[in-house]
Order: sequence, then structure tokens, then C-alpha cells
Amino acid sequence: MTYKNVEVYGIGNPLIDVLAHVTDEDIKALELDKGTMTLIDTERGNEILKQIAEHEKKYACGGSAPNTMITLAALEIKTALAGMVGEDDLGGIYKDRLEEKNVISDLSFSPVETGSCIVLVTPDYERTMSTRLGACREFGPNNVNHGMIENARYLYFTGYMWDTDNQKKALVEAIETARKADTKVVFDLADPFVVERHYDDFTRLIKDNVDVLLANREEAKLMLGYDDPEKASRELAKCNVIAAVKNCADGSCIGCADGECYTVDAYKVDAVDSTGAGDNYAAGFLYGLLKGYAYADAGKLASFIAAQVVRQTGAQFDDDMSRNILKAIAEEEWR
Repeated sequence: MTYKNVEVYGIGNPLIDVLAHVTDEDIKALELDKGTMTLIDTERGNEILKQIAEHEKKYACGGSAPNTMITLAALEIKTALAGMVGEDDLGGIYKDRLEEKNVISDLSFSPVETGSCIVLVTPDYERTMSTRLGACREFGPNNVNHGMIENARYLYFTGYMWDTDNQKKALVEAIETARKADTKVVFDLADPFVVERHYDDFTRLIKDNVDVLLANREEAKLMLGYDDPEKASRELAKCNVIAAVKNCADGSCIGCADGECYTVDAYKVDAVDSTGAGDNYAAGFLYGLLKGYAYADAGKLASFIAAQVVRQTGAQFDDDMSRNILKAIAEEEWR
């Protein structure tokens, strides 16, 4: 069997974003708490979609790992995404949108509905989100493309994949394949609540099977018990990993197995929306590693890209912004 060679193979939860502009009266009629994010079931999701059936809707590929793969593709890195979507219209739309973003689709399909995040925007630009996980939770060992992992330079995934037993089993097998093939393993802790739920598993995983670890300050604090990003990056790096610990507007610290630690300043920008900042930092850091940058420079580039995404609404760049970022990279404006 012939496999497409990619530089980064991502495994994640594909959640399609369904965005519609509504009125405050629509929010009240749906009995939603304006400005919040609520986890919902299939029945409730269908009820909301029925209510907004006549509204114009926009669709976009969402999810943490998908955001990272999409930004890497925008930076002209060959990427693929594995995950589970439904055998429904939204699953087809997700696949089409992903391929439009130049990410190779290695998606699997399930009879369960596609996971989605319904984003209702009121005239004051407040976002009210309803998320149903749907098919993405059905991803299992049979959906892992071992051939693509063997031929990739990096395997990328987030902590969210530990929330169902079948997803966890799939990742364990994917990691085993990566280790045998010398494909580097990149793990993004992703969320403090995920760290709390899976602390023991993550501790073992980092010690035994990770090459590059990404965490924010709060996640690192939960893993280690103290609130010091520089100390945390050094301590995590003792597990023989490159550890990047993000500290929001105060930059990040990059710890290395040889004991070195690099402090990287954040870029000062007027932030509009922090959605996807961590996902884009991960993309920038991986881009730097793929291009052979020094660790400090990879961190600086990651901060630059994260700074660009918080200047806009949404977690992904449009074509014009992608071109501007590529130009800035080529001309080393980010240094």
C-alpha cells in the first residue's frame, strides 16, 4: 500500500464550527446563557440547528489539533489530520473545508453525527457557543493510519484524546508506531481540566514517549505543583523532552534536556480574540523545529504567530494574512 508522505500527522477531534448571526430574542427563545459555552447532546443540537435553519450560516473546521494542522498547512508544511466525523452533511462539509485549507484528510466516518460547535453571534458581537462532541469520540485503534505515521517527521496530538478509552487506545498504538519509526512525538497538554483528569497517564507518557511537550503555565503548574514557568520548563525537560511552557502575555520558556532554558518575550499587540492562540503557538513552534531553527528562535516565531491570531476574530488565518505571515518569516521580520 502506498502512503502519502507528510511532515506532520495530527490526530484530533474534528468539530465543525457552525456560525450564525442571531438576535437576542433568538438566544432567549433557545434558553441559552448568552456569552457562554455549553456542552450539549444530539437532541439539543438538532433543536438549535432547527431554530436557526433560516439564518445564513458559515462553516469552518474547528478543534484544537485541527487548528494547528491548518496553520501549519498555511505555512506550507505538508500536514494530515486523522479524526472521526459523521456520515452526514456536516461531515462532508468538514472534509471539504479541511482540504480547501490544504490539509490532507485522513478522516474516518461514523454513523454518529459530526461533532460541532454552534456559534451564535448577537448584534453586540457576543458569542454564545453550544458544543456537541458527537462522532469525534468514536475514533479508535482501527482508524489509525500507521503507514502515514511511519513516514511522517512528527506525530501531533493533544490531551483531549484521553477522554474516551477507544481514543486513548488509538493514541497508544499510534505512539508505539511513531517510536519504532523514529517519528518524533509532540504532545500538547491542551487544557488544565484534562490534566486534572489524566495526571497519572500524562506523567507516564511524558517520561516515556514524548519528544516535544507543549503546556501553558496553569497546565505545567498542575503537572508539577508550582507556579514558575521557567522552573517548570527546566523540570519537564529532564524527561528528555523539549518543553515549551507558555505564559500568555509574558511570553514562554523553552526547556531543553541538556539543562539549557530560553526565555522568549511575547509580541505586544492589541488582542481581539484569544481563541486558538495556543494552537497557533504549537504550529509556529513545530514550523521552527521543522526548518531547523534554534529552540529559542522556534519559540520566538511561535510567539509571533500566536500574536497575529489574537489580533483577529477566530482561530485560523485567511489567505491574505497567511501570505503576510509567510512574507514576514521570509524577511525575518519576526526576529
